[in-house]
Amino acid sequence: MRFLNEGQSDRAVRMLAGIVLLVAGWMLALNALGVALFVVGAIALGTGIVGWCPAYTLFGISTVKTPAGHCPNCDTEHHHV
Repeated sequence: MRFLNEGQSDRAVRMLAGIVLLVAGWMLALNALGVALFVVGAIALGTGIVGWCPAYTLFGISTVKTPAGHCPNCDTEHHHV
């Protein structure tokens, strides 16, 4: 997908942090801090699941690893059998 701008490790960290923040927010749901943690956790989990971060797009950031260029040992023209 072209719109992905989060790499695998970035997504994993976001999902883990999102779950932790959701649980913390749920436990403190009766105050403003709990609500804030819950909202931030939901955003972190959601962006981790989808693989797209609007802030990354805004600032032109991407943590997706680009495929390596030409492999120097894979030259098909001079392939010796």
